[in-house]
Amino acid sequence: MTDPRVEKMARVLVEYSLAVKAGDLVRIQGGAEGAPLLLALYEQILACGGYPWTQIGLDGTDEIFYTKASEAQLDFIPKFVEGMVEEIQASISVWTETNTKRLSNVDPAKQARRARAMRPLSERFMERAAKKELRWTGTLYPTHAFAQDAEMSLREFADFVFKACLVEEEDPIEAWKAISRSQKRLTDWLSPKKEIHVVGPDTDLRLKVGGRTWINCDGHENFPDGEIFTGPVEDSVTGQIRFTYPACIYGREVEDVRLEFKGGKVVRATAGKNEAFLLQMLDTDEGARYVGEFAFGTNPGIQRFTKNTLFDEKIGGTIHLALGKGYPESGSKNTSAIHWDMVCDLRQGGEVRVDGTPFVKDGTFLV
Repeated sequence: MTDPRVEKMARVLVEYSLAVKAGDLVRIQGGAEGAPLLLALYEQILACGGYPWTQIGLDGTDEIFYTKASEAQLDFIPKFVEGMVEEIQASISVWTETNTKRLSNVDPAKQARRARAMRPLSERFMERAAKKELRWTGTLYPTHAFAQDAEMSLREFADFVFKACLVEEEDPIEAWKAISRSQKRLTDWLSPKKEIHVVGPDTDLRLKVGGRTWINCDGHENFPDGEIFTGPVEDSVTGQIRFTYPACIYGREVEDVRLEFKGGKVVRATAGKNEAFLLQMLDTDEGARYVGEFAFGTNPGIQRFTKNTLFDEKIGGTIHLALGKGYPESGSKNTSAIHWDMVCDLRQGGEVRVDGTPFVKDGTFLV
């Protein structure tokens, strides 16, 4: 029997997050582990008059690919995939990991090479999204692997996910609209401001945001959501920052990341675990050492670290930086094959000043 919250979640994703309308070609990506949600999405898209198109992945293929693929195979992108990015009106990704560590021993050079090969596609995808020609969202289906990373039972993790997604509310769509109104007050206040100064344990970081756009993340492009972000001026980031939580990407956890910036660029990087991997990712391309996104987490329903960026970057009272690719709609001009979010918790001894005015203190917004 399907959890009724799954069907409710599918309705919110299709009707609110993607706003699917008759005639839309909608791509659905995910693994077989998430079948209940994938099927519910498929049905909901049909009900809205859209054309669902599924890309269902088989568990283990990516591990085989990175183990066996030649350089030519790592670089190869079929032409029809380029066409797909041009044709779809909406796209939804459902992450359904069965083993989040399966790529831990893969050669990071191969992962970086594949990311570079995929870069033109991802840039075109984001370009269409910035022009409002393409709507997209990403979400997660509760699996044992995700639950184990979060140190919860599957039942506990499912409850955590659905609560964070607000699907247990009587009217989830209205609940997300209320979140949107609340966050808009913050983005409106930030819009004319020019400089941000972050201070915390082993952290003293300045960056400029004048002329950039603050984005209100209210359940459309991530689900659950709960953040506001912008693309800082590329050469403006200076100082140092220590990230509270492990930075997770490509099946690896990089612990105790410390970065030093000069002229916007990472000039020194260390980590307590997987430092070599961190340095290799920073050398993916020129843009990988610059910040593409600066954000405040705003979701009060997410208060614990889960080793899953979808949730961790939304923790109320945190900030995060993304190294690499920025979102064009924020004004970011940084391009890269990577987009790597790293979270810094400000709830115990952190402060953010905006143009000299206190904005966040110990994780609490002051305006």
